Amino acid sequence: MAARALSKANIISVYRYTSLGTGVINFSGRGRFLYRPACKMASTKVSGPPASLLKPINVPNKTLMGPGPSNASARVLAANSLPLLGHLHPEFCTIMDEIKAGVQYAFQTKNEWTFAISGTGHAAMEASIVNVVERGEVFLSACKGIWGERAAGIAERQGADVRKIVKPLGEVFTLEDIEKGLQEHKPAALYLCHSESSSGILQPLEGVGPLCAKYNCILIVDTVASLGGVPFFLDDLDLDVVYSGSQKVLSAPPGSAPITFGPRARAKIMNRKTPVASYYFDAKCLSNYWGCDDGPRGYHHTGPISSMYALREALAGLAEEGLEACWARHKECAEHLYKGVEEMGLQMLVKNKDWRLPTVNTICVPEGVDWKAVTVYVMKKYAIEISGGLGPSAGKVWRIGLMGENAKKEKIDQVLKALKEGDRKSVV
Repeated sequence: MAARALSKANIISVYRYTSLGTGVINFSGRGRFLYRPACKMASTKVSGPPASLLKPINVPNKTLMGPGPSNASARVLAANSLPLLGHLHPEFCTIMDEIKAGVQYAFQTKNEWTFAISGTGHAAMEASIVNVVERGEVFLSACKGIWGERAAGIAERQGADVRKIVKPLGEVFTLEDIEKGLQEHKPAALYLCHSESSSGILQPLEGVGPLCAKYNCILIVDTVASLGGVPFFLDDLDLDVVYSGSQKVLSAPPGSAPITFGPRARAKIMNRKTPVASYYFDAKCLSNYWGCDDGPRGYHHTGPISSMYALREALAGLAEEGLEACWARHKECAEHLYKGVEEMGLQMLVKNKDWRLPTVNTICVPEGVDWKAVTVYVMKKYAIEISGGLGPSAGKVWRIGLMGENAKKEKIDQVLKALKEGDRKSVV
């Protein structure tokens, strides 16, 4: 038996030979070695490159007057093309520190745990919930549009016991509504959207923070579509977790999301019974990476360098204009839009002006008008984006965004002209 006569050295030699893909050795239970030649591999050819990628990228210039993103300034766009740095290089850490200071200014807070999530507003929403809500805890979502429903869905995926309080489209929650919900459900956290962009509602926040503290509930506030566009004093309002997005009033590209955790939220995180379910969104790790604690910065993830450049420049623009001037500009532009809408014979969805979100405005679609045809007409003829409704407002309203670079009267006049033409041409 030739196989039995193989020495140990020969066995190793045969193994090396066959491991190259030329054959296989089978070891039988009787100490025999059986060699089976391998089949020849079919020759493999590399597929050709996609033809579309062999052409220059085509990006048309459009005026983005929908619910976001908004157009970015030349300054912000230029920042995106600056040379890359390492995510822990001292120069980039300095930029991160400047972003922290800018976010604190925009929120009007002194919270130490203030930074930007590497992701869009949805990422910040998920980060807020996953940090302060543990599996099985009650999470109460105040739903008056799509974002309350979205927050509830995220919390449910994370294993929370999700409850809801609901308001009809175009209405806000009162302190009495909220206290009733806190008493009935006894939640560990309450989600409340300050800027409900699906309905154009600006939720009053006065008194909500202390009310949640009274019931030992962490308050999470969504300011994605309002930060920088309306007066907002986070510390005075006594809010626990607040987040926003870069692509709305700040007019930076999507991909970074300002967020801040107050003292009660930090205490809740530090005293969790279980680890935060998401490593990427763990606020303790992120606060260290952002230099918010006393320890040396550690590697957590590779930050989106260019996106942070853009956010830094967007915050610099806000600082140079000044918050009060920026708030006033957005209010003035919203009033200009309201007047034009009324002159066209159209109606705003939110009747109470105090409840209107000036940055994302909802206009009722008249009976007999094809809302979609209007948006298509406006885009095709003028390269202007306006949007239809979203979630419960779908098919009922147009949404017009007046945010950051686009909060200018001349742009509003263009939108009103295009909307008027489209409205006349789209009667069904």
